[in-house]
Amino acid sequence: MSADTPGVAPGIRKMIYTASKIMQPALLEICALLLSVACLSAAAAEAPPAYRTIQPLLAERCGGCHKPGEIGPMPLTSYAEVRPWAKAIKEAVLMHTMPPWFADQKVSERFRNDRSLSPEEIHKIVAWVDAGAPAGELVSATPLPVSNDAPEPSRKPDLVIKVPRMHVPASGTVEYTFLVTNLHFGEDKWIQEAEWRIDHREVVHHMNAYVRPPGSSYVATAPYDVPYVASKSERTARRADESENDRRELLIGYEPGYRPEPWGKDRAKLIHKGSDMVFEMHYTANGKEVVDSSELWLYFADRPPKERVLSLQPSDRDLAIPPGDPNYHSFTAARFTSPVTLISVQPHMHLRGKAYQMEAVYPDGRRELLIRVPRYDFRWQTTYFLSSPLQLPKGTVIECSAWYDNSPNNPNNPDPEKTIHWGDQSWDEMNVGFIEVAFDASNPAEVAVLSSNSLPAVVPPHP
Repeated sequence: MSADTPGVAPGIRKMIYTASKIMQPALLEICALLLSVACLSAAAAEAPPAYRTIQPLLAERCGGCHKPGEIGPMPLTSYAEVRPWAKAIKEAVLMHTMPPWFADQKVSERFRNDRSLSPEEIHKIVAWVDAGAPAGELVSATPLPVSNDAPEPSRKPDLVIKVPRMHVPASGTVEYTFLVTNLHFGEDKWIQEAEWRIDHREVVHHMNAYVRPPGSSYVATAPYDVPYVASKSERTARRADESENDRRELLIGYEPGYRPEPWGKDRAKLIHKGSDMVFEMHYTANGKEVVDSSELWLYFADRPPKERVLSLQPSDRDLAIPPGDPNYHSFTAARFTSPVTLISVQPHMHLRGKAYQMEAVYPDGRRELLIRVPRYDFRWQTTYFLSSPLQLPKGTVIECSAWYDNSPNNPNNPDPEKTIHWGDQSWDEMNVGFIEVAFDASNPAEVAVLSSNSLPAVVPPHP
């Protein structure tokens, strides 16, 4: 250190200059060492990080699930609630298990709903815990709002479809339940936005809202407005001349960690006149009996959009995972017969799910990795919305690869000695690569061809 070192106070600079003239070099080194120690001591004496430095992070990234009535095992909405879990929070953020975000950011596309923590944010939380998780000066006794609560809409919904007090027992297996609602639309309706208002998120594993066009064979015998457990044959019924879009079209899904995301300006989904709405509801008992009254809110567009949004579900219904196989590979794909814009992707597997990858293969042979999930977690069925929607020319194929661990080394594996096939429950398996695309609203909806293993076999509907 010298008198010319940047940032040295004038008085200190003068002392160093004088010392350099009258002291021996060895003594000068001692002075410099003492000065450095003094600077470090001053830095160490600074106030430790307080709760207010991490409160916004916890509110934004954790509070949506960690609050009463949500799926988080404990609320984290105030200092009193956070403090006992400080060490566990530190471990979770260092292990990247919380907040739940499983896309490999080094190779995946960028997503606008990314809830992961940056290295700087992780350091901030760890520093607070290492300092003893001090309260400091609390910002407010009122918890901050959380970002993945459904925001208050700018207008009232045009239509609300309600679940009629669905009873969920405290224990046992709850079969997939269906609710069919006659929409009574006398004309085509464009849906600009749709959002779930879930009543008891702690027991809702997922809810899917499907549009069932007139004449569809999909759960065709289900009664209206009554929760109904459909048989496998009712659910998979399909005529030989019936495309998947003619059977059903996914409007919107809910899963743990869900937050409403817009499809984009001048984009909407289409519900043809005469269509029904079918709720596919999957509840999971959690030890407490509840009655669920969730709602789906629909907002109509005031004019036809420029682009129609469509959901596709390439799947592998031919799954046959051998007993003990630690790395079984499953494949499905969608080939686009028209140019489209990719909006979102969502990998879906069950308890044996290990890793997932979705890749675009362009007509010229180029490959682009869309998403890689190296550590799949069945408890978090995240939909990943691209920050910059991706243009896919005609002839592009999206390949969906899934890997499963059916070995005893998988702690989530219910039975490693069974061959596992496609099925609804968590102990069965699925491979679905949910894809949302947008295209010119004046064009036909048949924009893609799915792999042959995606559709149920042709089973005529019951008369």
